[in-house]
Amino acid sequence: MTEPTPLVDPTPLVDVATGYMSAKQLFAASELGVFSALGLGPATALELAERAELPERSARILADAMVGLGILAHEEGRYRNTPVSEAYLAGREGLDLRPWLAFWDALSYPHWLHYTQSMRTAQPGPFELGEANMGAFLNGVQTYNSLHAVMLAEHYDFRLHRSVLDLGGLSAAFLAEAAARNPELTGAFVGPADSVESVRGSVPAGVADRISFHAADPLTDEVPGTYDAVLLEHVIHRFDAEQNKRILRAARSVVEPGGRVLVLDFLLLAADARRLDPVLAGEYLVVDGTVVYPEAEVHEWLAETGWKVLETRPLPGSPRVVIAEAV
Repeated sequence: MTEPTPLVDPTPLVDVATGYMSAKQLFAASELGVFSALGLGPATALELAERAELPERSARILADAMVGLGILAHEEGRYRNTPVSEAYLAGREGLDLRPWLAFWDALSYPHWLHYTQSMRTAQPGPFELGEANMGAFLNGVQTYNSLHAVMLAEHYDFRLHRSVLDLGGLSAAFLAEAAARNPELTGAFVGPADSVESVRGSVPAGVADRISFHAADPLTDEVPGTYDAVLLEHVIHRFDAEQNKRILRAARSVVEPGGRVLVLDFLLLAADARRLDPVLAGEYLVVDGTVVYPEAEVHEWLAETGWKVLETRPLPGSPRVVIAEAV
């Protein structure tokens, strides 16, 4: 008698197919104050409902969903924040990521309704930023960039450097985080005039005297100064291959041999096949058509423009950083 073929476990498919539901539950829990309510201490479902001013049924569903996702814990009949929700979602001191979740919920999530068509055509869907949601967009993007800046400063030793250039980037948070951890470090933010003006006032007072700002387009203008490290944060996905090689040559022109470039961005086909990178590649395509490049292609650009790749380092919940040395 033939043994029946064992059934294949469908759990991976179910987990992915219900992923949009999990995201919506997270967005709702954040907006409705579940994590900030638990910042006051552990609570039963009824106590949580009272603190967050929610129906008890809703509080229980949201809290149980977050327990299942590992974002809350449940012990002895009470829910409590985990270290990650306490650190980033409870509204305590430190980096508050709730504006980032609000941006993905209000603006990015609806845009993914066009995702299949974007994949069919390799073109972004319609993405209109009216006056009402521009603030949410900018606040969300800058909040997520701030997380990237914290993770880079935590996982790369800026004590190796004394003078760092952020060339063509999107946020002064990277220089601010590096400077805050290293009192001897100075930084310069160089980019087109409009981008410089948009970030000039965002540097904390404690490091503002060590960070300067200069208007220059790295594609067309001479980059001022000399540095021992250049940071390209969220640059390469916004440009084509030839433009990126031009920017890498500009970076090489302002460091001596042995200086470094840090290329921070999401990358495809990296050795660990991290899920986050192709997910964000989809986000970039569907929102504005920008490109997440294969890691090998970025390494080729670096070799062509005077750099030797040392390593590619993934940052938790954030992009990767390719670390290369000037030759």
